[in-house]
This record gives sequence, structure tokens and C-alpha cells, in this order.
Amino acid sequence: MNDAKNILSRSPQVIIKNVDKVFSSGDKEVIALKEINLTIYSGEFVVILGPSGCGKSTLLNAIAGFSLPTSGKVYANGEEVALPGPDRGMVFQEYALFPWMTVAENIAFGLEIKKLPKQTIREKVDTLLTKLQLLEFRDRFPKDLSGGMKQRVAIARVLALDPPMMLMDEPFGALDALTRRTMQDELLRIWLEFKKTIIFVTHGIEESIYLADRVVVMTYRPGTIKQIVPVELYRPRDVSSPQFISLQKELTSLVMEEQMRFRNEEMREPGRDVSEREENEQVT
Repeated sequence: MNDAKNILSRSPQVIIKNVDKVFSSGDKEVIALKEINLTIYSGEFVVILGPSGCGKSTLLNAIAGFSLPTSGKVYANGEEVALPGPDRGMVFQEYALFPWMTVAENIAFGLEIKKLPKQTIREKVDTLLTKLQLLEFRDRFPKDLSGGMKQRVAIARVLALDPPMMLMDEPFGALDALTRRTMQDELLRIWLEFKKTIIFVTHGIEESIYLADRVVVMTYRPGTIKQIVPVELYRPRDVSSPQFISLQKELTSLVMEEQMRFRNEEMREPGRDVSEREENEQVT
């Protein structure tokens, strides 16, 4: 069983203090995040959960340094976040692989940018190809791979740079149910073996329980932290166990309250133009 006290006794790796994020569009403002305060500890697996429009990806991008807060501070690995950095590896839903590069070349890309010796690069790439069961695909191109294989390559490319932290923005959202479960198990294996801190965004309630040490439930816009739910279940987790189902019901209730707020706002504003709807999609 997870030991929450043990997690909280570790050193903080991410500290988020009074973070607000406001997007401006002409004379309109959208408050995406409001008064976010959160500490994430070394080696922890934290899932950020919530419906569309709650600011999950916005918060992850603030930690990554892609989109800084309007106010408040984000600290990662003891430093204030001002830019993206190699200490925070990002894995996206859309894989972001270079189609003209082979699997091995994609994984090696960041190492080559760092100008490491060729032998060192080859050794690192071979190790990751083996550990992520990609060795026989080393000379294939992304177009030849399944969705699950592409995501393994994307994860391997991040692991090659050995960041202490991995940020993952709905990385399995485009996969079918069976492949998604396989990748969830693979990610848990990687997390245990490589001892990374993982911050994972999803709107999947079962996925959040299956993976997380703690689930951070977000409210619909403006995005705030509604509740932080510890998941104190043995791994590997049995999705049919009474404890899992009970927690699933609790989280479903929390998320559906926010989903209903989203639906009610949509119904109140049937005349919103396309730009406003796109704006809402941006704040996810």
C-alpha cells in the first residue's frame, strides 16, 4: 500500500504558490487558473484530473515553462521556473516525433543537441531501445509504428536526457482501451525503474486511480484545486476491487459536479462565436 507519510517526508520537487493565469483575447479575459497552491514531492506520481476547460494543461505548461503564470510563482528542482528546461521532460498526446528520423534517431536527437560522444549516444539509445522493447524497431520510421509504439519512442526520447521529472499531457488519450492499459503498465514500470517524478494530466477517472499516488481534482474555469485525493491502494491495482470502485465513485462525483457547471455554462451561452469556443478548448 502507498505510504502517504513516506511521500510527504521526501523533498519537494515542484512548489506552486498562488498561481493565477489569465488569457486575454481583445477586450475579453479568461481566468484559466486561480490561486493554485500545490507541492509535489520527489519520486511522486501525481495525476491532475478534471473536465475540459478546467486548466489542467495550462497548469502543466506553467510547470514546464511554456506558458508562465500571470501572477504567482512556480518552482521546480529548487529554481523558479522562467523557461522550459532539461530538468522537466515533456511527453505530449500527439507524440511529436520527427517523421524523417528513425526510431533510434528520434531517441538520439536530444543527446546529439547536447553534443555527447557518438559512442555514449549509441549506448544510451541501445539501452532505452532494450528497456522499452523497441530494439527490433530501431531503424523503422514513425509512419510504420502503432500509436502505442510511437508513444514509447516519445517517452524514450525524454528518458534519454534523464530529467528528474516527466510532465505528461494526456499521453494515452488517442490510444484504444487495450493499448492504453498496456501503456499505463509500461509507464508504471518505467516510473519504478527510473525513479522519476511524474505529473500526468488526464480526464480519465479510472486512469487517474490506476496510476496515481495522489489525484489533484480541478474545478471548471476558473481552474482551482477542488480536492486532493490520495490513492492508498496496492500496485498493481485491481480495477474491479471494492476499494477501487469506491474511490472511482468518489472521484466521479467530484468531476461530474464540475462537468455539470461546464454544461450549464454552455447552455446559457448558445450564441458564443467560434473564437470563444476555441478559447475554451485552449484552457484545458
